[in-house]
Amino acid sequence: MEQKQMLETIVRALDSKRAEDIKLLCIKDITVVADYFVIANGTSNTQTKALADEVEFRLKQSGVEPLRMEGYQNASWIAIDYGSVIVHVFYKETRDTYNLERLWKDAEEVDISEYIIKE
Repeated sequence: MEQKQMLETIVRALDSKRAEDIKLLCIKDITVVADYFVIANGTSNTQTKALADEVEFRLKQSGVEPLRMEGYQNASWIAIDYGSVIVHVFYKETRDTYNLERLWKDAEEVDISEYIIKE
């Protein structure tokens, strides 16, 4: 699966489960950790798990398996590592605490409006 298609699948999966404040950050020019971070949050631990589950399910349908997943048990911050793309699914208050967008403020925010379903 091409990276652009992977990013689209992730964003659409998060959007389909009503993730809040989905952000796509291009970090490839500022770190070797990954090329992109996808950041989103849910409003409860149950929703946070559902968001992570949906991302994993949709990518598995395309034959893409995560390299690792962390934080699923407590569901306040679930990180799913796909190598060049790392998905961060937060519980809202945890996202506010860690504020990855501020930590990675030098990253380029990518427009995802074409992947989001307008209500």
